[in-house]
This record gives sequence, C-alpha cells and structure tokens, in this order.
Amino acid sequence: MDALLFIIIILVASILQTSTGFGFSILATPFLLLLFEPAEAIQINLILSLIISIALIMKIRKDIDFEILKRFIVGSIIGLPIGTSTFLLINIDRLKLGVSLIIIVLTIMLILQFRVNQNKKRDVLVGGLSGSLTTSIGMPGPPLLLYFSGTDTQKAKLRGTTLAFYLFIYFVSLIIQVVFVGTNQTIWVSSAWAIPLVFIGLYLGQLLFKMINQSVFRVITYIILLFTGFYLLMESAGFL
Repeated sequence: MDALLFIIIILVASILQTSTGFGFSILATPFLLLLFEPAEAIQINLILSLIISIALIMKIRKDIDFEILKRFIVGSIIGLPIGTSTFLLINIDRLKLGVSLIIIVLTIMLILQFRVNQNKKRDVLVGGLSGSLTTSIGMPGPPLLLYFSGTDTQKAKLRGTTLAFYLFIYFVSLIIQVVFVGTNQTIWVSSAWAIPLVFIGLYLGQLLFKMINQSVFRVITYIILLFTGFYLLMESAGFL
C-alpha cells in the first residue's frame, strides 16, 4: 500500500510540476511526510526536485529574468540557515500543521487573485522566505508563486526564473540538510526508485497540458492543493 501511494504521489506531483512550474514540492511534501520521517521526506523531495530542475532548465533558459534571480539568491542565503534552525527545533505535528496552513492560505490568495507591486527589496524578501521554507519543509514554491502571481508576471518568465532559482536553492538546501541533519540509505534508495516515475510524470504532464484548457487545469490545480492542505491539516490534528 505504501509503495502504491509513493508511486501515485511522485507521478501526480511530476505531472503538476510540468504544467505549473511549482507543483512538485507543494503536492509531494505533505504526502511524503505521511510515509517517511520528516528529514527523509524533505530530502527525497529536494533530490527529485533538483533532478526535475536540471531536466527542464535548458528548455526554458531563455525566459529567465537574471536580475530578479540574483536578488532571490541573495535573499535565500539569509533564509537558508533560518529554515535549518526551524527544522531542527520544531516537532513533526507542528511541521505538518505549518505546511498545511501555507498551502491553504496560498491557494485561497491565488483564487482571490492577490496582487502586489514588484520591487528590488521585495525580491530579496521573497528569496529569503523561499530559502527558509526550503530547508525547513522542502517547499520554496509558495512565496515565489504568490509573489509572481500577485505581480501579474508573464507565465514564461515565472516558470523560467522560478526553475532557475530552484536549481540553486535545492542544491544548496540538500547539502545543508545532509551536513546538519544527516541522511540515510532509505532517502537515496527511494529517490533512485522515483526517478523513472518523475520522467514519466513530466512526459504525461506535457501531453495533458496540451489536451486541456489552461483555465480548467488551473481549477484542477487549486482543487488538488486545497485537498492536500486540508488533508494534512486534519492528519496533523489527529483526525486521520
């Protein structure tokens, strides 16, 4: 049963990643926390997300806004150690609760079409928040997605810049996790088994994206995100 759930999580998260540019960590992390210890779930997510970024980066490199990317990286350097400290100090139930609330709030704000003006200081701040979330819960996407969506950033630029930032942040975060938290065989064996599933998911996601309307896919994405958030919220509260 756990093996089947693992396969479904990786496939669905990979499909979502292909279409939105942010879906893998947001969908995968909460459910991986149900199957693995926190450090294992987060490191598996970091490894697979890094592989996805490497696989897709050449295809979207022309869409990267390098000025914003630089400011994101500067901010993340400050946020990374904060996230590591949070992970080492917080317990599993609070971690799950935090992940669920982030997902729910993010999704509601996206549905309500939250808007904000983009500037250099906010670029650095968002990079810091993203960095801290990466090393604490393995999810850099929420601040970036909310910020880019709120500034009406073009879809191509959002995907390109976000993916380029992921390439940096996942690599550094994985090193920090391994050094300060430690790693084990389960993490690397599970990640190795998941790699073929990731590429199958990326391929299927491209096919699905061509077959359905973008607005319909966005609704599906919101439903998946809200289900994930509320499921994890109930699980962390002991109702499941």
